[in-house]
Amino acid sequence: MTAPRLAAIAKVVPPYVLEQHDIERRVRAMFSNEAVVQHLLPVFQNSGIERRYSCVPIEWYYEQHDWRDRNAVYLEAALQLLGQGTQEALTLAGARVEDVDAIVVVSTTGIATPSLDALLVERMGFKRTVRRLPIFGLGCAGGALGLARAASIAAEMKGALVLFLVVELCALSFRRDDVSKSNIVATALFGDGAAAALLACDDRPGPAVVASGEHLFERTLDVMGWDVAADGLRAVFSKDIPAIVEQRFRSVLDAYLSESGLTLHDLDRFIPHPGGVKVLDALEHVFELSPGSLEDARATLREYGNMSAATVMFVLARALSGGALSDGTWSRALVSAMGPGFSAGFVTLER
Repeated sequence: MTAPRLAAIAKVVPPYVLEQHDIERRVRAMFSNEAVVQHLLPVFQNSGIERRYSCVPIEWYYEQHDWRDRNAVYLEAALQLLGQGTQEALTLAGARVEDVDAIVVVSTTGIATPSLDALLVERMGFKRTVRRLPIFGLGCAGGALGLARAASIAAEMKGALVLFLVVELCALSFRRDDVSKSNIVATALFGDGAAAALLACDDRPGPAVVASGEHLFERTLDVMGWDVAADGLRAVFSKDIPAIVEQRFRSVLDAYLSESGLTLHDLDRFIPHPGGVKVLDALEHVFELSPGSLEDARATLREYGNMSAATVMFVLARALSGGALSDGTWSRALVSAMGPGFSAGFVTLER
Protein backbone atom coordinates (compact mmCIF):
# COMPACT_ATOMS: atom_id res chain seq x y z
CA MET A 1 0.00 0.00 0.00
CA THR A 2 1.29 3.44 -0.90
CA ALA A 3 2.16 5.43 2.22
CA PRO A 4 0.61 8.88 2.67
CA ARG A 5 2.86 11.66 1.44
CA LEU A 6 3.23 15.14 2.83
CA ALA A 7 2.29 17.15 -0.26
CA ALA A 8 2.56 20.64 1.22
CA ILE A 9 3.09 22.44 4.50
CA ALA A 10 2.51 26.09 5.35
CA LYS A 11 3.17 27.99 8.56
CA VAL A 12 1.57 31.28 9.61
CA VAL A 13 1.88 33.67 12.53
CA PRO A 14 -0.27 36.57 13.73
CA PRO A 15 0.82 40.18 13.10
CA TYR A 16 2.09 41.34 16.49
CA VAL A 17 5.78 40.77 17.23
CA LEU A 18 6.99 40.16 20.79
CA GLU A 19 10.70 40.84 21.11
CA GLN A 20 12.10 38.90 24.05
CA HIS A 21 14.18 41.77 25.47
CA ASP A 22 11.09 44.01 25.44
CA ILE A 23 8.90 41.41 27.17
CA GLU A 24 11.54 40.92 29.86
CA ARG A 25 11.67 44.68 30.44
CA ARG A 26 7.89 44.88 30.74
CA VAL A 27 7.65 41.92 33.11
CA ARG A 28 10.44 43.37 35.23
CA ALA A 29 8.50 46.65 35.54
CA MET A 30 5.07 45.04 35.99
CA PHE A 31 6.23 42.81 38.87
CA SER A 32 8.89 45.11 40.29
CA ASN A 33 7.82 44.51 43.88
CA GLU A 34 7.63 40.73 43.61
CA ALA A 35 10.86 39.05 44.74
CA VAL A 36 9.74 35.69 43.36
CA VAL A 37 9.31 37.13 39.86
CA GLN A 38 12.60 39.01 39.95
CA HIS A 39 14.31 35.75 40.86
CA LEU A 40 12.79 34.09 37.77
CA LEU A 41 13.72 36.79 35.26
CA PRO A 42 16.87 34.99 34.00
CA VAL A 43 14.53 32.52 32.27
CA PHE A 44 13.99 35.17 29.58
CA GLN A 45 17.67 35.41 28.71
CA ASN A 46 18.23 31.67 29.03
CA SER A 47 15.19 30.66 26.96
CA GLY A 48 16.94 30.58 23.59
CA ILE A 49 14.15 32.80 22.23
CA GLU A 50 14.63 36.13 20.49
CA ARG A 51 11.08 36.86 19.36
CA ARG A 52 7.57 35.46 19.25
CA TYR A 53 4.24 36.44 17.74
CA SER A 54 0.92 37.36 19.33
CA CYS A 55 -2.65 37.54 18.06
CA VAL A 56 -3.25 40.67 20.16
CA PRO A 57 -1.18 43.83 20.66
CA ILE A 58 1.02 44.12 23.73
CA GLU A 59 -1.41 46.54 25.42
CA TRP A 60 -4.02 43.77 25.61
CA TYR A 61 -1.96 41.92 28.20
CA TYR A 62 -2.03 44.87 30.60
CA GLU A 63 -5.81 44.53 30.99
CA GLN A 64 -7.89 42.07 32.98
CA HIS A 65 -9.59 39.37 30.89
CA ASP A 66 -11.95 36.63 31.95
CA TRP A 67 -12.41 33.24 30.30
CA ARG A 68 -15.12 34.50 27.95
CA ASP A 69 -12.96 37.39 26.68
CA ARG A 70 -9.94 35.18 26.09
CA ASN A 71 -11.91 32.52 24.28
CA ALA A 72 -13.61 35.07 22.02
CA VAL A 73 -10.17 36.31 20.93
CA TYR A 74 -9.04 32.71 20.48
CA LEU A 75 -11.95 31.83 18.19
CA GLU A 76 -11.55 34.74 15.81
CA ALA A 77 -7.75 34.66 15.65
CA ALA A 78 -7.61 30.86 15.29
CA LEU A 79 -10.01 30.91 12.35
CA GLN A 80 -8.10 33.74 10.70
CA LEU A 81 -4.78 31.90 10.98
CA LEU A 82 -6.21 28.54 9.92
CA GLY A 83 -7.86 30.10 6.90
CA GLN A 84 -4.62 31.75 5.84
CA GLY A 85 -2.60 28.58 6.37
CA THR A 86 -5.13 26.50 4.43
CA GLN A 87 -5.00 28.81 1.42
CA GLU A 88 -1.19 28.79 1.41
CA ALA A 89 -0.97 24.99 1.66
CA LEU A 90 -3.56 24.51 -1.10
CA THR A 91 -1.66 26.90 -3.36
CA LEU A 92 1.60 25.04 -2.72
CA ALA A 93 -0.08 21.73 -3.60
CA GLY A 94 -1.94 23.09 -6.62
CA ALA A 95 -5.25 22.10 -5.03
CA ARG A 96 -8.60 23.76 -4.29
CA VAL A 97 -10.77 23.91 -1.19
CA GLU A 98 -13.31 21.59 -2.81
CA ASP A 99 -10.58 18.96 -3.35
CA VAL A 100 -10.20 18.38 0.40
CA ASP A 101 -11.85 15.15 1.56
CA ALA A 102 -11.00 15.23 5.28
CA ILE A 103 -9.89 17.79 7.87
CA VAL A 104 -8.03 17.11 11.11
CA VAL A 105 -7.74 20.10 13.47
CA VAL A 106 -5.58 20.11 16.60
CA SER A 107 -5.80 22.87 19.22
CA THR A 108 -5.67 23.00 23.02
CA THR A 109 -5.61 26.73 23.81
CA GLY A 110 -9.31 27.47 23.48
CA ILE A 111 -12.74 25.89 23.16
CA ALA A 112 -14.87 25.83 20.00
CA THR A 113 -18.29 24.20 19.74
CA PRO A 114 -19.16 24.01 16.86
CA SER A 115 -15.57 22.92 16.31
CA LEU A 116 -12.99 24.92 14.38
CA ASP A 117 -13.28 22.60 11.38
CA ALA A 118 -17.06 23.14 11.18
CA LEU A 119 -16.57 26.89 11.38
CA LEU A 120 -13.98 26.69 8.59
CA VAL A 121 -16.34 24.69 6.37
CA GLU A 122 -18.88 27.49 6.71
CA ARG A 123 -16.29 30.24 6.22
CA MET A 124 -14.22 28.76 3.37
CA GLY A 125 -16.62 26.63 1.37
CA PHE A 126 -15.33 23.11 1.89
CA LYS A 127 -17.69 20.47 0.57
CA ARG A 128 -20.42 19.52 3.02
CA THR A 129 -19.44 15.85 3.03
CA VAL A 130 -15.87 16.49 4.19
CA ARG A 131 -14.81 14.13 6.99
CA ARG A 132 -13.87 16.05 10.16
CA LEU A 133 -11.79 15.23 13.22
CA PRO A 134 -11.30 17.95 15.86
CA ILE A 135 -8.74 17.04 18.55
CA PHE A 136 -8.40 18.80 21.92
CA GLY A 137 -6.12 18.19 24.89
CA LEU A 138 -2.91 16.89 23.31
CA GLY A 139 -0.97 20.06 24.08
CA CYS A 140 2.58 20.14 22.71
CA ALA A 141 2.30 16.53 21.53
CA GLY A 142 -0.53 17.48 19.18
CA GLY A 143 1.68 18.35 16.22
CA ALA A 144 3.13 14.84 15.95
CA LEU A 145 -0.02 12.98 17.02
CA GLY A 146 -2.28 15.09 14.81
CA LEU A 147 -0.03 14.46 11.82
CA ALA A 148 -0.24 10.75 12.60
CA ARG A 149 -4.06 10.86 12.72
CA ALA A 150 -4.22 12.74 9.42
CA ALA A 151 -1.88 10.22 7.79
CA SER A 152 -4.02 7.33 9.06
CA ILE A 153 -7.12 8.88 7.49
CA ALA A 154 -5.25 9.45 4.22
CA ALA A 155 -4.20 5.79 4.20
CA GLU A 156 -7.77 4.66 4.89
CA MET A 157 -9.43 6.93 2.31
CA LYS A 158 -7.72 5.86 -0.92
CA GLY A 159 -7.15 8.84 -3.22
CA ALA A 160 -8.33 11.34 -0.61
CA LEU A 161 -6.70 14.69 0.09
CA VAL A 162 -6.45 15.23 3.85
CA LEU A 163 -5.91 18.64 5.42
CA PHE A 164 -4.10 18.70 8.76
CA LEU A 165 -4.43 21.95 10.70
CA VAL A 166 -2.95 22.99 14.03
CA VAL A 167 -3.34 26.32 15.79
CA GLU A 168 -2.23 27.36 19.26
CA LEU A 169 -2.60 30.80 20.83
CA CYS A 170 -0.58 30.11 23.94
CA ALA A 171 0.27 33.74 24.74
CA LEU A 172 -3.39 34.39 25.62
CA SER A 173 -2.83 32.47 28.87
CA PHE A 174 -0.74 35.27 30.42
CA ARG A 175 -2.38 36.90 33.46
CA ARG A 176 -1.07 40.15 34.87
CA ASP A 177 -1.70 39.39 38.57
CA ASP A 178 -0.26 35.88 38.69
CA VAL A 179 3.23 35.69 40.22
CA SER A 180 3.50 31.90 40.00
CA LYS A 181 6.56 30.31 38.46
CA SER A 182 4.44 28.64 35.76
CA ASN A 183 2.97 31.96 34.64
CA ILE A 184 6.39 33.64 34.39
CA VAL A 185 7.94 30.68 32.57
CA ALA A 186 4.98 30.60 30.17
CA THR A 187 5.41 34.33 29.60
CA ALA A 188 9.04 33.71 28.64
CA LEU A 189 8.30 30.79 26.31
CA PHE A 190 4.86 30.97 24.72
CA GLY A 191 3.99 32.36 21.30
CA ASP A 192 1.11 32.05 18.84
CA GLY A 193 1.10 30.30 15.47
CA ALA A 194 -0.62 27.87 13.11
CA ALA A 195 0.34 25.37 10.44
CA ALA A 196 -1.45 23.60 7.60
CA ALA A 197 -0.38 20.44 5.80
CA LEU A 198 -1.85 18.32 3.01
CA LEU A 199 -1.44 14.54 2.84
CA ALA A 200 -2.44 12.07 0.16
CA CYS A 201 -1.64 8.53 -1.01
CA ASP A 202 -0.69 9.39 -4.56
CA ASP A 203 2.33 10.25 -6.67
CA ARG A 204 2.81 13.76 -5.26
CA PRO A 205 6.37 14.57 -4.23
CA GLY A 206 7.12 14.80 -0.54
CA PRO A 207 8.20 12.62 2.39
CA ALA A 208 6.13 9.53 3.15
CA VAL A 209 4.60 8.89 6.56
CA VAL A 210 5.49 5.22 7.09
CA ALA A 211 4.81 4.72 10.81
CA SER A 212 3.51 6.45 13.93
CA GLY A 213 3.11 5.71 17.60
CA GLU A 214 2.68 7.14 21.07
CA HIS A 215 3.33 6.44 24.72
CA LEU A 216 1.71 7.63 27.94
CA PHE A 217 4.19 7.65 30.82
CA GLU A 218 3.14 6.31 34.22
CA ARG A 219 2.49 8.61 37.18
CA THR A 220 3.08 11.83 35.21
CA LEU A 221 -0.39 13.35 34.88
CA ASP A 222 0.67 16.44 36.82
CA VAL A 223 3.77 17.19 34.74
CA MET A 224 2.15 19.43 32.14
CA GLY A 225 -1.26 20.82 31.27
CA TRP A 226 -3.81 23.54 31.96
CA ASP A 227 -5.63 24.53 35.13
CA VAL A 228 -9.02 25.92 34.17
CA ALA A 229 -9.68 29.14 36.11
CA ALA A 230 -12.32 31.85 35.97
CA ASP A 231 -9.91 34.04 34.01
CA GLY A 232 -8.91 31.38 31.49
CA LEU A 233 -6.39 28.58 31.09
CA ARG A 234 -3.42 28.64 33.47
CA ALA A 235 -0.23 26.84 32.43
CA VAL A 236 1.11 23.91 34.45
CA PHE A 237 4.82 23.09 34.05
CA SER A 238 7.02 20.76 36.03
CA LYS A 239 10.74 21.36 36.47
CA ASP A 240 11.13 17.59 36.00
CA ILE A 241 10.36 17.59 32.25
CA PRO A 242 14.01 17.64 31.05
CA ALA A 243 14.85 14.88 33.54
CA ILE A 244 11.94 12.74 32.33
CA VAL A 245 13.20 13.14 28.78
CA GLU A 246 16.76 12.32 29.80
CA GLN A 247 15.85 9.26 31.86
CA ARG A 248 12.74 7.75 30.28
CA PHE A 249 12.40 8.85 26.66
CA ARG A 250 15.05 6.57 25.11
CA SER A 251 13.46 3.28 26.18
CA VAL A 252 10.08 4.44 24.86
CA LEU A 253 11.67 5.51 21.56
CA ASP A 254 13.50 2.20 21.21
CA ALA A 255 10.25 0.29 21.77
CA TYR A 256 8.49 2.38 19.10
CA LEU A 257 11.25 1.86 16.56
CA SER A 258 11.44 -1.88 17.22
CA GLU A 259 7.83 -2.24 16.05
CA SER A 260 9.10 -1.31 12.56
CA GLY A 261 12.26 -3.39 12.88
CA LEU A 262 14.39 -0.28 13.35
CA THR A 263 16.90 1.06 15.85
CA LEU A 264 18.03 4.60 16.61
CA HIS A 265 20.90 4.21 14.15
CA ASP A 266 18.46 3.64 11.28
CA LEU A 267 17.39 7.27 11.65
CA ASP A 268 19.49 9.99 10.06
CA ARG A 269 17.38 13.08 10.79
CA PHE A 270 15.43 14.27 13.85
CA ILE A 271 12.50 16.72 13.89
CA PRO A 272 11.57 17.26 17.56
CA HIS A 273 9.21 19.70 19.23
CA PRO A 274 11.46 22.31 20.90
CA GLY A 275 9.74 22.66 24.25
CA GLY A 276 12.71 24.59 25.61
CA VAL A 277 16.49 24.73 25.56
CA LYS A 278 16.93 22.17 28.36
CA VAL A 279 14.56 19.77 26.61
CA LEU A 280 16.56 20.08 23.38
CA ASP A 281 19.78 19.47 25.31
CA ALA A 282 18.24 16.29 26.74
CA LEU A 283 16.98 15.15 23.34
CA GLU A 284 20.40 15.60 21.74
CA HIS A 285 21.79 13.29 24.41
CA VAL A 286 18.99 10.76 23.86
CA PHE A 287 19.46 10.84 20.08
CA GLU A 288 23.25 10.46 20.53
CA LEU A 289 23.90 13.77 18.80
CA SER A 290 26.55 16.36 19.55
CA PRO A 291 25.37 19.46 21.46
CA GLY A 292 23.67 22.01 19.20
CA SER A 293 22.95 19.48 16.43
CA LEU A 294 19.17 20.04 16.42
CA GLU A 295 19.58 23.32 14.55
CA ASP A 296 16.15 23.39 12.87
CA ALA A 297 14.47 22.98 16.26
CA ARG A 298 16.71 25.52 17.97
CA ALA A 299 16.22 28.08 15.18
CA THR A 300 12.44 27.61 15.35
CA LEU A 301 12.47 28.14 19.11
CA ARG A 302 14.66 31.22 18.65
CA GLU A 303 12.43 32.80 15.99
CA TYR A 304 8.94 31.80 17.16
CA GLY A 305 9.09 30.57 20.76
CA ASN A 306 7.07 27.60 21.98
CA MET A 307 3.74 27.51 20.11
CA SER A 308 2.71 24.22 21.69
CA ALA A 309 1.45 21.74 19.06
CA ALA A 310 2.15 24.05 16.12
CA THR A 311 5.88 24.25 16.85
CA VAL A 312 6.98 20.85 15.54
CA MET A 313 5.22 21.59 12.24
CA PHE A 314 7.28 24.78 12.00
CA VAL A 315 10.42 22.70 12.60
CA LEU A 316 9.32 20.26 9.89
CA ALA A 317 8.60 23.10 7.45
CA ARG A 318 12.02 24.58 8.11
CA ALA A 319 13.73 21.21 7.71
CA LEU A 320 12.05 20.67 4.33
CA SER A 321 12.88 24.17 3.11
CA GLY A 322 16.58 24.78 3.53
CA GLY A 323 17.08 22.64 6.61
CA ALA A 324 17.96 19.05 7.46
CA LEU A 325 15.49 17.45 5.01
CA SER A 326 16.12 19.76 2.05
CA ASP A 327 19.27 18.35 0.45
CA GLY A 328 18.06 14.89 -0.56
CA THR A 329 20.77 13.05 1.39
CA TRP A 330 18.53 11.72 4.15
CA SER A 331 16.58 8.47 4.10
CA ARG A 332 14.57 8.24 7.34
CA ALA A 333 13.55 10.94 9.84
CA LEU A 334 11.78 10.96 13.20
CA VAL A 335 9.18 13.59 14.10
CA SER A 336 8.62 13.64 17.87
CA ALA A 337 6.79 15.70 20.47
CA MET A 338 5.83 15.45 24.12
CA GLY A 339 2.79 16.85 25.86
CA PRO A 340 0.31 16.58 28.73
CA GLY A 341 -0.26 13.18 30.14
CA PHE A 342 2.86 13.08 30.16
CA SER A 343 2.91 11.66 26.64
CA ALA A 344 5.18 11.18 23.66
CA GLY A 345 4.19 11.07 19.99
CA PHE A 346 6.24 9.75 17.07
CA VAL A 347 6.01 9.86 13.28
CA THR A 348 8.54 8.21 10.98
CA LEU A 349 9.17 9.80 7.58
CA GLU A 350 10.97 8.32 4.61
CA ARG A 351 12.35 10.18 1.61
